[in-house]
Amino acid sequence: MTQTALLNTRIVLRPMRLSDVALLDLWDRQPHVIAATSDDAHQTKAFGDLSWPDELSRVTPDNQYFIAELDGRPIGAMQIIDPCSEQTHYWGEIEPNLRAIDIWIGAVDDLGKGYGETMMRRAFQMCFADPAVNAILIDPLASNARAHKFYQRLGFAPEDRRLFGDDDCLVHRLTRTVWRQRFPED
Repeated sequence: MTQTALLNTRIVLRPMRLSDVALLDLWDRQPHVIAATSDDAHQTKAFGDLSWPDELSRVTPDNQYFIAELDGRPIGAMQIIDPCSEQTHYWGEIEPNLRAIDIWIGAVDDLGKGYGETMMRRAFQMCFADPAVNAILIDPLASNARAHKFYQRLGFAPEDRRLFGDDDCLVHRLTRTVWRQRFPED
């Protein structure tokens, strides 16, 4: 069995719960998580002044949060939204039939082990389970070359450089067609 196949059996995504808040707050103070969410070298917490209890109170079918667990141990988190209909309109005016994903690995010791790829492949399956969804978007910071390489290895293509608030991002897109070609077994 390949490493990826083994991880596919061991990593699950479950809905985020209020009982996860302490862990999320810990992860939000990790330097690698901060660096992935802000170009401000003085940030001490990822996601600015985000309050996880408030954020979790806004979960809807078009804005969902998940915890990734490896054999029951939390290793990362993920948000999946419908960028056309979610309530914050973070993506602005955008075409329908898309999903957008944010992903982060919590502990630095869990980086570089294939967990992120497995989490993304699980998310792809969830997003494309809706036959109307034709593509997935991501918006890593333009300065985050490691993230660009990771997403492009998964089939995402750079599309547009955009400012989201103060964040200079390089938007990438994964189409359903490319996903099927890249991961026919999923």
